[in-house]
Amino acid sequence: MKIESLRGESAAGRAVRPRAVARDSAMGAVAIALAALFGAFTGLPLAALLLRLPVASLADMMHQPIVIQALRLSFETTCAAAALTVLGGTPLAALLTRDFRGRDALASLITLPLVLPPVVAGLGLLLAFGRAGLLGHVLSIFGIQVPFSTAAVVLAQTFVAAPLYINAARSAFARADRELLDAAASLRASPVYAFTRVAIPPALPALGAGLSMSAARGLGEFGATITFAGNLPGVTQTMPLAAYAAAQSDMDAAVAISVVLACASYGALLAAGALSRVGR
Repeated sequence: MKIESLRGESAAGRAVRPRAVARDSAMGAVAIALAALFGAFTGLPLAALLLRLPVASLADMMHQPIVIQALRLSFETTCAAAALTVLGGTPLAALLTRDFRGRDALASLITLPLVLPPVVAGLGLLLAFGRAGLLGHVLSIFGIQVPFSTAAVVLAQTFVAAPLYINAARSAFARADRELLDAAASLRASPVYAFTRVAIPPALPALGAGLSMSAARGLGEFGATITFAGNLPGVTQTMPLAAYAAAQSDMDAAVAISVVLACASYGALLAAGALSRVGR
């Protein structure tokens, strides 16, 4: 009886197995189809840009004064925003690795600009640094006008892009060897000295990757910039704003500027990926 029962269970298992294999194969095919469709959805706009790119007149378009000004301004403001991010974001990321009351709330507040609508971010900056803003009326006493200036572009880029660097730095510092930090403290090294000599060197690849992502985000910033800094050629008109302005009258120029931006952003992503692999 037991042998017959085992044979019956074995036969039932053989009958069920093909159904399970068929079901798994169908689910796998559906997953592959969905992945292909989403990949096509992601790549289609980029392919459309490349196909529309006026290769024959690209050199002439890139030598137009408005494009040269926007390129130079984007490079200068992105570098300035990156410097501010490193100077202020590195100690803030180190602070967030410590355990204190309200740390999670502070970390969420720092990350909030990543999910804020860009126009909301720009409006908040305007209400903070505008002539009648929280800090703007104090600055105006000293003759400092931040909105609709190049400094406003730097602040807008820093505000929306710094969280990418801070979160990457926080994760890197959290992996620091606590025993080495304790050993440095036991040798009477100051906390700043121990942090710069023990925690930062192993974290440099991750910091570089986070900074690359932050720079790419700042380079492509549009909404907060146009709300807080305006669209003044040579003063606040960065590459995204120049592409938007060119699209109103010269689509080929807008496409050329957009392709340059896409290539710069893709290069930053490749650099971030390479640095991440080095860190691992």
